[in-house]
Amino acid sequence: MDQKKIGRFLKTLRNEKGLTQEQLATHFHTTSRSVSRWETGSSLPDISLLVDLADFYDVDVRELIDGERITDMMDSEVREVADKMADYAGSEKNKLLRFIQIVGVLGVFGTLISLILQVISYQPDLKRALAILASFIGFVIMGIITLYVTGIIERIAKHKRFVKTAKIVTIVMLVIGVVQILKMIAAFGLVLAISLMSKIVVMTDVSEYEKYRQDPDTEYHLPISDMTEVLPYDISEEDVTDYQYTYYNPWDAQYILHMTVKYDDSSYEDEIARLEGIGVEEYKGIYSVTDEPSGYDLVAMDSDSYNGFVYAMVPEDQDGTITYVMICFCNYFLDLDIHEYMPDELLLQGFNAADDNPDQLAFQERAKNKDQDS
Repeated sequence: MDQKKIGRFLKTLRNEKGLTQEQLATHFHTTSRSVSRWETGSSLPDISLLVDLADFYDVDVRELIDGERITDMMDSEVREVADKMADYAGSEKNKLLRFIQIVGVLGVFGTLISLILQVISYQPDLKRALAILASFIGFVIMGIITLYVTGIIERIAKHKRFVKTAKIVTIVMLVIGVVQILKMIAAFGLVLAISLMSKIVVMTDVSEYEKYRQDPDTEYHLPISDMTEVLPYDISEEDVTDYQYTYYNPWDAQYILHMTVKYDDSSYEDEIARLEGIGVEEYKGIYSVTDEPSGYDLVAMDSDSYNGFVYAMVPEDQDGTITYVMICFCNYFLDLDIHEYMPDELLLQGFNAADDNPDQLAFQERAKNKDQDS
């Protein structure tokens, strides 16, 4: 079979009819590109079109296949065989097309449900935003494929005004989506940049303690609130046997401090009286805490389910020392690894303020339910 010869013959027949490739393509519901490929021999018409082409050009199917005229009329027996071949091919294609249409419709509904569920449960997060964008793109692609295989696009394409409107709406939606994604990326980048630029400051010079404790204008100053009342306002540096103050502010300031002071008898009694006046606020259950540090007795405690803990404690053997601990943060989690900046023996038992801790997850669930109710 000489495809080039067949192509030249098809071109000759079209020219004899006085038709352009576009006109012929319209008549047979195909594209001018397909007609061009037939006539250059790059491809052959589908078998289901052979009979229609032969009728249209008033030639024999054998003549089309041979690429030259043989007889003036198509043999009835050959025509019957060709018709049956075309019907068979068309039947098989229709079965496949129906299957593809069903799969396409199911795919559209599946991606739409996925998109709706992601939007309903959306929490501000770059990864989740990208997942929604990917689902939306998948939904659009599946929708276009389904519209194509069901023939709807072909019918829609005839209405130019509708097509123009659809293009404008699609472009506007894509622009809005891209702008939102860019905003989220910019916000995420800003937070990341601030976090990277923020440094963890670890201070061990106890001579600076009173400055951080008393002067709110000093960099790295301790917060002035009811919680910090547990900490002593002033101290004698020579009485401090252990001190470390860690400050970190990636977005909101976080404070980790531990200090042990050795008091003389008179000063010890006065400080214990001050601390007992503050009292021990209920703290168990907050950030998974189960008890006071092993080997210590709490004298004063100010706890907050949002901000953390400030407490003072004495060793069970009562040696005249008082240890002060401050772990303050916000947003229900601590960015720092507490075990790197606080001796484990000074930590409340069970303490867990790492990211995704139970208190943080409970807060997020409450916020989610509140949003849904509103």
